[in-house]
Amino acid sequence: MTVTHHVRVYRSDEALPREEQLAQKIARVATDPVEVDADVVDMIINRIIDNASVAAASLTRAPIVSARAQALAHPVSRGGAGSSIFGLAGAGADAALTSPEWAAWANGVAVRELDYHDTFLAAEYSHPGDNIPPILAVAQHVDADGRALVRGIATGYEIQMDLVRAICLHRHKIDHVAHLGPSAAAGIGTLLGLETSVVAQAVAQALHTTTATRQSRKGEISTWKAHAPAFAGKMAVEAVDRAMRGETSPSPIYEGEDGVIAWMLDGPTAAYEVPLPAAGEPKRAILDSYTKEHSAEYQAQAWIDLARKLHGAHPELADPANVARIVLHTSHHTHYVIGSGANDPQKYDPTASRETLDHSIPYIFTVALQDGGWHHVDSYTPERAGRADTVALWQKVTTAEDAEWTRRYHSEDPDEKAFGGRVEIELVDGSTIVDEIAVADAHPLGARPFVRDNYIAKFRLLAGPVLEPAEIERFLELVQRLPELTPAEVRELNIVTRSGTLDLAAAPKGLF
Repeated sequence: MTVTHHVRVYRSDEALPREEQLAQKIARVATDPVEVDADVVDMIINRIIDNASVAAASLTRAPIVSARAQALAHPVSRGGAGSSIFGLAGAGADAALTSPEWAAWANGVAVRELDYHDTFLAAEYSHPGDNIPPILAVAQHVDADGRALVRGIATGYEIQMDLVRAICLHRHKIDHVAHLGPSAAAGIGTLLGLETSVVAQAVAQALHTTTATRQSRKGEISTWKAHAPAFAGKMAVEAVDRAMRGETSPSPIYEGEDGVIAWMLDGPTAAYEVPLPAAGEPKRAILDSYTKEHSAEYQAQAWIDLARKLHGAHPELADPANVARIVLHTSHHTHYVIGSGANDPQKYDPTASRETLDHSIPYIFTVALQDGGWHHVDSYTPERAGRADTVALWQKVTTAEDAEWTRRYHSEDPDEKAFGGRVEIELVDGSTIVDEIAVADAHPLGARPFVRDNYIAKFRLLAGPVLEPAEIERFLELVQRLPELTPAEVRELNIVTRSGTLDLAAAPKGLF
């Protein structure tokens, strides 16, 4: 059964035994030898496919070009075989390998760039698939087999999602990757079979180095949005290396008088109830997460589905001349983070960056309503955002917090938890159209929940323009045998683009 741990701040003159510190408790979960359930293994395979899909679609985008060039500037470290970089051969005479922390960096940026992989929302929000690049990179570097990789990924998901269930970061303007550094470090610890004390030091160091402000997701959103989780993964790899060498970290990192909770979160009087698996309990958190059918912030997923439904039922709504106003009644989080409640004028700016537009629910709802769907590239182009009828309709869309939708957003009952809301559309003739949606169609409780065939279809769609058909089939055959893979096969868990897709010589020059 799950054990709930009471976590509070301790003065320096109070004794908090190391075994009672949250970092140590996380490490005990990571080093528990419990096997991974079959349905969890299946979902891990799905999410590796999902990550490869969105990475493939982003390989020629500028942030990935830069991150890949940085990784290629760093040779394989002397302690292992090296790690592959998405898009480039990872085996054979033409292998392009790098040190594992730099592979975690380059591949992490590729996975996150399009905001198109899995999500889990509770007290905090997260993209737990961000655990996969650093854990996979280390697995390749140390010649781990598929079973070890599965165990490491199961831990990464479990720890991040358990922290997300209990500890809110965004209320204090701390970026959500502060939960990712510790989870990736824990997952790597599981993968490597490290001692509990070593994992605890790595978890503490990873947290200490990955706390940053939410300005990366505010106002004019920069390309750092994709780099932030990659940086957390890179720091996790380095934290594990440091801990393995016998070095120690700030302690207690969560509970200390000058620690994260006291000074970055709810303060010296704060307390949290953190759920973690009991000894011998399987790590099943991944089954509570959900992926994206559309390339946009997760809270936009259900709204896109509702907009495309309305497009078919009421085509007249695409013309701004017919619409007086549109109000999306939704949760506090959606209203204040991606809605008009954020008070970010950039969310209504047709010249705003792609990163900003995918955090603007007024923009996303408008385009999906007019187009009857969503495309990971076409829906974000400057031409699409600047279309006169779109701008006119967009300016009529606002959000409003609704207490019931906020309650459902935070509900712990999976049958009523919701990420959508109710739309009220007032037409110029005085009539109104009202509709609502609770969860996205692809959600496990949605109209068309994602299963293995959907993940494979997503991969074929996004990888088709950049991978040869034979490479698509090779990857899909390999990944679906994940628990049985040999170390040599784990090193081939990569995607290699067709010839001429990537021009490495054209990458921007930097310091390295």
